[in-house]
Amino acid sequence: MDLYLYPVEAGGRTGPVRLGWGCPCTRDRSVDEGWDGYPLLERAMMPGERRRLGFVFLCREEAVQALGSTDRFYLWEGRWIGEAAVVR
Repeated sequence: MDLYLYPVEAGGRTGPVRLGWGCPCTRDRSVDEGWDGYPLLERAMMPGERRRLGFVFLCREEAVQALGSTDRFYLWEGRWIGEAAVVR
């Protein structure tokens, strides 16, 4: 996945995400259905940063079915804080 955390001025987080952090991921900008996703971080990632990395989902099969059929998914933390492009 190519993860992009929105910068603070675009409504993103005010601080970094760290190892063990996760949030709901959705296939579109609705919060009707989402899957808890955890980016495989080796070090902290700051708002505005882009990085290629893997993700782990708690409901792996459901998430792969839903998010695998799209080219992009969105990260929700009370607001939209980022997006990830699916790399095939």
